[in-house]
Amino acid sequence: MDFKEKPNYNFDDLIEIVKILRAPGGCPWDRAQTHKSIRSNFIEETYEAVEAIDTDDKELLKEELGDVLLQVALHAEMEREINSFDINDICDGICKKLIIRHPHVFGDKSAGNADQALKNWDAVKMQTKSQTTQTQAMQSVSKALPSLMRAEKVQKKAAKVGFDWDKVDG
Repeated sequence: MDFKEKPNYNFDDLIEIVKILRAPGGCPWDRAQTHKSIRSNFIEETYEAVEAIDTDDKELLKEELGDVLLQVALHAEMEREINSFDINDICDGICKKLIIRHPHVFGDKSAGNADQALKNWDAVKMQTKSQTTQTQAMQSVSKALPSLMRAEKVQKKAAKVGFDWDKVDG
């Protein structure tokens, strides 16, 4: 194995370690994993990161964000192995999304406050996803979300077109 220990590691080191773990001669457990076999691990690590945020535990947050990042690296490596895409394609995609959805930073739109920035984001998102109605935006909310989270997200989208009440009994 051609890997040297060092005092500090970076993103490139993480990607290299994951490649080594999944390569012939690497870790049998890591090599056996598929997207579906580690799906629940991804969810669990995300919720653990959320718990660290909720408890304002910075050390735990650092650890749990690392675990989430490992999940991303593992999924990306699985796709690289079959020549589908790699971590750089993921980075390219998110960079392009951030640039296009922030026209008030990288383009000619303006946003004087967070609400206007969110409106810009939502408008560009609908445009890039070829959505012309708020109904289409509501239908695109992930069906994999836990029921209450999905309901809340759909309701927030519905509220944007006036479908909301001041009191819950409405």
